[in-house]
Amino acid sequence: MKQLLLAASALALTAAAPTPVPTIPAPAIVAALRDDALANDHYAWDIVEGLTTEVGQRLAATEAEARARDWAVKRLTAMGFANVHVEPYAMPVFQRGAESAEIVPPFPQKLVLTALGNSGATPPQGVIAEVVAFDSIDALKAAPDEAVRGKIVFVDHHMTANQDGSGYGQFGQPRRAGPTIAGHKGALAIVVRSAGTDHHRYGHTGAQSLGPGVTSIPAGALSVPDAEQLMRILARGKPVTMHLTLTPKYLGDGPSGNVVAEVPGRDPSLPAVLVGGHLDSWDLGTGAIDDGAGVAIATAAAKRIMDAGRPLRTIRIVWFGAEEPGLIGANAYQKGHTDDRYFAVAESDEGADRVWKIDTKLGAEHQAEADALFAATAPLGIVKGKTDSASGSDIEVMLNVGTPGVTLHQDATRYFDIHHTPDDTLDKIDAAQLRQNVATWTTMLAVLSGGIAEPKRRIPR
Repeated sequence: MKQLLLAASALALTAAAPTPVPTIPAPAIVAALRDDALANDHYAWDIVEGLTTEVGQRLAATEAEARARDWAVKRLTAMGFANVHVEPYAMPVFQRGAESAEIVPPFPQKLVLTALGNSGATPPQGVIAEVVAFDSIDALKAAPDEAVRGKIVFVDHHMTANQDGSGYGQFGQPRRAGPTIAGHKGALAIVVRSAGTDHHRYGHTGAQSLGPGVTSIPAGALSVPDAEQLMRILARGKPVTMHLTLTPKYLGDGPSGNVVAEVPGRDPSLPAVLVGGHLDSWDLGTGAIDDGAGVAIATAAAKRIMDAGRPLRTIRIVWFGAEEPGLIGANAYQKGHTDDRYFAVAESDEGADRVWKIDTKLGAEHQAEADALFAATAPLGIVKGKTDSASGSDIEVMLNVGTPGVTLHQDATRYFDIHHTPDDTLDKIDAAQLRQNVATWTTMLAVLSGGIAEPKRRIPR
């Protein structure tokens, strides 16, 4: 009898136990959200079109970036997001000046270049000096100081296009490290072949990696055709002299900030899912692919989840400021949110072409979520990548302290044709590929945010 009573009690307890809340939505629901975004999304296009048209270029800490923050707050609020606000910080203000380069002897002609971020300045009349060339950053490192001192250094390389964009790490080094190395050796100035895969006649700007207390020498990036022209001139075996003028300056500290918004989750005690991109851009184009498209993709996906219903976990959207001059907004965000917990972080900052591979770093305890994400995105032509790593410029500081993450890799084959140039404009965005991005990000958020309760509308099946 006692055993029967115990069995009956256990059965009653089992019957009374609440049904566990599913943390991964049904595959059919995820597929419906994915397919609806692929066919119908307009949010991403509306955001990037509005941002690039109504604000334009958004150089960090300038009046233009301030207008972009105001624009973002109004747009995110109008879209229905919660807790929309700006988290401010101060940083130096960069102003581009005169930019010109000209070969004097032996074959006088003008070259096209642009100043790098953090570049030092020549006198207003420029400098005239002999050019000494190196075919790699390693060759410059190995050069004796006397071969460089008092000269204008030129560093060449041969960056080629590839789908994963991995060449940028290697061939961006002349830009990032070249000015510091050349300056330590006593160079008067440095010009580098642009970190680009195009043959358009404009330079690709970008920031240097200056260490503490390092003052940059004048530093510019030659257009790819002009870099190749300079190499042909140097190959003639005659001394080559350049007249270089670069007059950028810093105007003291100015305001910048991160724009933050949320889709509140049903259980605020759970770690949030953070998604975003960076709001600022360089000052040459309108920042359409870098990174207007990124903030638009992440935000559109969050909006589609919010339209469908309320997720279990909070989704936080961050439009980081001041990524281009050196992740200033990302570091300010991390400093202000050291106690925050995240189920995962993800960033869109590789342009607007289709997602082709996904890497995850969710931990063994959440392999089911990773598997569900891989399965749900396979119909979009996306391949399974690594399951032990993630990356992203603004989220790097969070990933480095062990925060889980996801990387949705975009096809970067043509990204470095446009990156950091005057050609970074809205017409470079393909609307169909943009929708594929939103479909992928919507799928990711549907899986990682823990499912949607009480849908607000019927999701098309």
